[in-house]
Amino acid sequence: MGWNFADVWEAIARACPHQIAQIHGKERISWRQLDQCANGVAQWLLQAGCQHQDKVALYLYNGPEYLQAAFACLKVSLVPVNTNYRYKQQELRSLWDNADAIVVVFDAAFTATIEDIRAHCPKVRAWLCVGAPEDCPAWASCWALESSPRTELPRAPQARSGDDLILIYTGGTTGHPRGVMWRQHDLYCASNTTGDPEQADLVRVRERVLAAAVRPVGLPAAPLMHGTAFVFASTILNRGGTVLTLTAHHLDLGELLDAVQAQQVTELCIVGDAFCRPMVDALDAEPGRWRLDSLKAVSSSGMMWGQDNKHRLLQHAPNAVLVDFLNSSEASGMGRAVSSRDKGAQAARFKLGKNAVVLDVQDRPLPPGSPEIGRIAVRGGVPLGYYGDPQKTAVTFPVIDGVRYAIPGDYARVEADGSVTLLGRGSVSINSGGEKVFPEEVEECVKLLPQVRDAVVVGVPHERFGESVVALVEWTSGQVLPEQEVIAHVRLRLAGHKVPRHVLSVASMQRGPNGKADYLGLQRMAEQALSSLQ
Repeated sequence: MGWNFADVWEAIARACPHQIAQIHGKERISWRQLDQCANGVAQWLLQAGCQHQDKVALYLYNGPEYLQAAFACLKVSLVPVNTNYRYKQQELRSLWDNADAIVVVFDAAFTATIEDIRAHCPKVRAWLCVGAPEDCPAWASCWALESSPRTELPRAPQARSGDDLILIYTGGTTGHPRGVMWRQHDLYCASNTTGDPEQADLVRVRERVLAAAVRPVGLPAAPLMHGTAFVFASTILNRGGTVLTLTAHHLDLGELLDAVQAQQVTELCIVGDAFCRPMVDALDAEPGRWRLDSLKAVSSSGMMWGQDNKHRLLQHAPNAVLVDFLNSSEASGMGRAVSSRDKGAQAARFKLGKNAVVLDVQDRPLPPGSPEIGRIAVRGGVPLGYYGDPQKTAVTFPVIDGVRYAIPGDYARVEADGSVTLLGRGSVSINSGGEKVFPEEVEECVKLLPQVRDAVVVGVPHERFGESVVALVEWTSGQVLPEQEVIAHVRLRLAGHKVPRHVLSVASMQRGPNGKADYLGLQRMAEQALSSLQ
């Protein structure tokens, strides 16, 4: 039958019912409460007419309800669908239609947005509103009523299994969001940090949790609506731990660092420099205010995490291991880079995962030391594909020599020692004079300047070279460098075709809650700025 998250979490709830499973502000929710609340919501979902593997959209901020709603779906073999709460009306309609969502669980804060589009979502049969009863609209059911604790497990029409899906929608760097279909068994194994075998063994889960001297306390700093944070939170629950969510709907450094210290957080999940840089700036600005000795691991995925910021964080979290995962919504286990005070910190260079390889243009593995650039591919437990998109599925999940791979589009160079240097996504690469330039490589170089708070590199049309390289820079307050100084800095470290021809200052990079930059929007901004200078 394989691993199923609901099976695992129910086994843990039976093993340690009084242990704390969730913390949110002043709320403390035990494993028993988590399990029984999910039972109540699962029963409501069945009464709403949900059938085996129907899709349920989660349109929620971080909070206890997100994981409770996901747990409820998994209990009765429904498919949770993450929804970016920054999306506007048309984007929401498009996502829910693409996902075939028949139920939407939403925060009361989004009521007005939904009222604008509800008539244009014919597939959605029922709405469940999270918030105070008085804030629940007449056309929705109230979470406070439907999540009442229920000891009896609801009876689903069909038994759950490891084949049940979790759907992770990813916006990527370009194009429309696509739903990545993960079998629960594959996702559990791909994100396994417990040493559990490939074959599901709930007795072993119970024994492991009961034997644990210390259970992890995990804090996902990014929104749970993004795959990185949701999978991280799931791994904490898989170990019988506690998931702590922040109350702010943006990156509130004071709340984050206060929570790490007060709740003795052992594991923190961030998204690269977009989170780490402001964290270490705050720590440096107020030395002694926060103690991060409890941190044993800080993980990141989905964005560049620079060497300098890793080094600075280790000064404040001396007991932590920093794990920079080379993962995406489409592929897990491509590689990782581990840093600590003993091992030092590095960026963009990863050790390949056991099922990962770098392929050349003819889909052949590149040997160590090869001068060629290739795409990172991973085999084994990979997603089934993109929901409702067989054409894109065939491109991203090809079968090569009889083996199915996930190739999400990350380009890398294989070094002589077998490690790989990550260059970036081909989808945002720049073609300048026939040479391919990977923005992340140039961004990392620019960010080595202490005056730079953030940087994004884009390509803009050029009459001679096709595209020219432009760096957009967000400066540390009052420390703007001349354009030529930045260009000279990059020229000393990278090949000439990678050097920015222009450096543009921006007040803010306006990254999303997941730390991702809007490359298309910034590219348009750069084009407009340069045209005004001509």
